[in-house]
Amino acid sequence: MRILTANQIREVERKCFDAYSTEAELMLRAGTACYQSIVKKYGDSIRNSRVSVLCGNGKNAGDGFVIAGLLCSFGANAKIILCHYAPTIPEPLMYYRQAMDRGVEVLNYSADALDCDYIVDCMFGIGFHGQPRPPFDTIFSQLRDSRATVIAVDTPSGTDSTTGQVCHNCVSADYTIAISTLKYAHILPPANSYCGEVDVADIGIPRDCYDVCKVNTIEKRDILLPCRNTNDNKGSYGKMLNICGSYKMPGAAVFASLAGIRTGAGLVKVDTPRDAYPLVECHTCQPVFNPLPQNTDGTLSADAIAHIKDDIQWADSVVLGCGIGLNDDTKAVTEYVLQNSKSPIILDADGINCIIESIDILKEVKAPVVLTPHPGEMSRLMSTTVAEVQQDRIGCAKKLADKYGVVVVLKGANTVITDGEDVFVNTTGNPGMAMGGTGDMLAGMIGGLVAQGVAPFDAAKYAVYLHGLCGDIAVSELSMRGITVFDMIDRLGALMSDFE
Repeated sequence: MRILTANQIREVERKCFDAYSTEAELMLRAGTACYQSIVKKYGDSIRNSRVSVLCGNGKNAGDGFVIAGLLCSFGANAKIILCHYAPTIPEPLMYYRQAMDRGVEVLNYSADALDCDYIVDCMFGIGFHGQPRPPFDTIFSQLRDSRATVIAVDTPSGTDSTTGQVCHNCVSADYTIAISTLKYAHILPPANSYCGEVDVADIGIPRDCYDVCKVNTIEKRDILLPCRNTNDNKGSYGKMLNICGSYKMPGAAVFASLAGIRTGAGLVKVDTPRDAYPLVECHTCQPVFNPLPQNTDGTLSADAIAHIKDDIQWADSVVLGCGIGLNDDTKAVTEYVLQNSKSPIILDADGINCIIESIDILKEVKAPVVLTPHPGEMSRLMSTTVAEVQQDRIGCAKKLADKYGVVVVLKGANTVITDGEDVFVNTTGNPGMAMGGTGDMLAGMIGGLVAQGVAPFDAAKYAVYLHGLCGDIAVSELSMRGITVFDMIDRLGALMSDFE
């Protein structure tokens, strides 16, 4: 699914107007598609309900006039609420008059209009930025206090469709109908939290109008895993090395290892400190273990490098950093692996923290590298703040990937995956996954796929999508608050059957 900025969707529509349809035709299709989405979502509860269609001064209002007329025909008591003044733009004016000819009641805005069952927000769409001016500042604030179900057309009023920023009294929708395709407001914080459930309404714009698109979501159909053949053996499916864990954080090694196994890696080896070994082994006995020299705090000693040397030559992928801790010795281990591994490296958690002061080492690495930072780690990598990262997640991820020639997986809601040129945004997953260990699981999944021969960028995309889907399945079967990483890993094995 494409994700566009406001200017990009305007360019798409311009190309459509030039070659395929008039603006009036496209507006009618948009309003009709939104009406159909509303009926599909809310069904017979719309009949005989009180619906206020709040319309502004721009073209988004034209969609609202079409929606109001169709909802009245469906049996709803739908009213057009003019939030400022009557339309003057030719296309919206035409549908405004048609709605009135159908008998749709038109009212000027007052707070009484919000005393209804449903509110359809057609005030701005993609045209909003900054802060609302009168009378919309008052309307936004009053709308936030309404108990009605709020349906936003394209984007909730008060969200910036390009940056994902919001105004101080942004409209919070229960359901948002994205016209034609997703916009950045649907996937970037904080605007994505104001959209509620998002549905994309196809209005029939031909594919050749979308050549401006550079960002896409990950779709199930995109995931293409290697085939398995009758005469294959464990060596056919790759060797994954996990340099993970410490005495205080053995779970990181457990989750990464189990995830690699469940994703299909043929052989998994765990290099972990001696005191962590029994804690890891009691939760998974399938990997091969290499208990390594350690410091007094139970983290890897620099002496472990002599033992890791042969293991990185053995491996087809290396997962490095989950739970290893941050000190001079773990920095030395991390730098050695980066400088000497010939196989792709998935650098996560403390592995990332270990190179923050020497990040230029990434420019010297000969093997492909996948970095999997959360926003805090990303801010340290880029010498900025978490807030600045979150304000420009796609831009920050692209900049880091391009500068150092790596794949970046910027974790969080709507995880961003980029190689510096192509960008993908994930839409699976949920807040129930916000707990320790899910990142270790993701790193292990990427490592497991890379070990099987999947290209690192593709492996990152696939793993992020599947990881979120595991969380969604676990939540649907258990609860948002009650799932664990083990619950997600348990469901990963069965989920893989959908892709075999």
